Amino acid sequence: MRVCHRTVGKVTCAALTVVLVALAGCSGPDAPAPTSSAPPPVSFAFDPADRAADVPPLQPVSVTASNGRLLRVVMTNEAGHQVSGELAPDGRSWRVTEPLGFGRNYTLSATGEGSDNRQVTGEARFTTVRPASMLTVETDPAEGEVVGIGQPIVLVFDGPVARKDVVEQSVRITTTPAVDGAFHWFADNQLHWRPREFWAPGTRVAVEARVYGRDFGNGAYGAEDRRTSFVVGNAFVARADGAAHQMTVTINGEVANTMAISMGSPEFPSNNGVHVVTERHPQFLMDSTTYGLPLERGGYRLLVDWATRISNGGEFVHSAPWSVGDQGVRNVSHGCINLAPGNAKWFHDTVKKGDVVIVTSSGGPQLQWWDGYGDWQIPWETWVLGGQR
Repeated sequence: MRVCHRTVGKVTCAALTVVLVALAGCSGPDAPAPTSSAPPPVSFAFDPADRAADVPPLQPVSVTASNGRLLRVVMTNEAGHQVSGELAPDGRSWRVTEPLGFGRNYTLSATGEGSDNRQVTGEARFTTVRPASMLTVETDPAEGEVVGIGQPIVLVFDGPVARKDVVEQSVRITTTPAVDGAFHWFADNQLHWRPREFWAPGTRVAVEARVYGRDFGNGAYGAEDRRTSFVVGNAFVARADGAAHQMTVTINGEVANTMAISMGSPEFPSNNGVHVVTERHPQFLMDSTTYGLPLERGGYRLLVDWATRISNGGEFVHSAPWSVGDQGVRNVSHGCINLAPGNAKWFHDTVKKGDVVIVTSSGGPQLQWWDGYGDWQIPWETWVLGGQR
């Protein structure tokens, strides 16, 4: 292109090269197609997923938002009861904050807002497991009890437990001061815990059995949690010597009483070993037929005073006025420790559940670990193996 312009008296012309610049958006065989910049809407991830079934009551329940944030989440069961939950401060997630029920139908409704400033609502439904059986648990000692230094912690379920590791993981034992202890299964439904050595007097113990909703195997689940706490009292230890026919009681290491006794006769010898007191009775009906000795074979049915049980096999420390002449001299009982009435009352009034009675030189067998609280008859090296798993 030639461009001319006029100056005074003449005209000057010059060549001008024009460069054309292609503009964005012009069509052509190699030009890219136009794209949209609109942001995506908010979306939700439900856990459990929609229509999930047999969800355990303790499974975490949550809603997570992508491409936006949650504004509100409402979770209800089939009766319309709203389940408690917590929305994260950044609005990205929500989680349930209470255990769920068994065999319930739940609905999760979530509303969120995306970066496109639009609100979206999503929903999911699921059902929780319906157990074949539900197991309750009883604990010993009871809440607030003061017990002896030999008292084990005992948990008894009302049915067998297949997944014993789950039970152990759900039970928390807290002691002040801290002690070294371990679990041991006595049966499929009975779990014990004891320290390596006798408890120290004054020890405070809290037991939390967080068993609700736990899967114990074979369709059985924990029905409800249990909590208990107790205190270990004075160290009461009675040492009964069947050869010397004497029993010496120490309290916190100091001799409190020494008494003449008569233990089991050669026909019905007392068990040697560490016994633990489980019951005390001002009066108790002694009935040998309850542990297999009929009356016609030398058995008995007799009401006695000041009876303290030290095994489930029928061994008691009790008043025996009929054997006072034998006490300190010979063993004539059916396996119990006979005391004079005054001594028996002192023993009954002074001893407590969990106190220790150690029997030696009785001429009888060793106390079996399963007989009453024979926990201390199991060596520690065997105890820590866990028992009947």
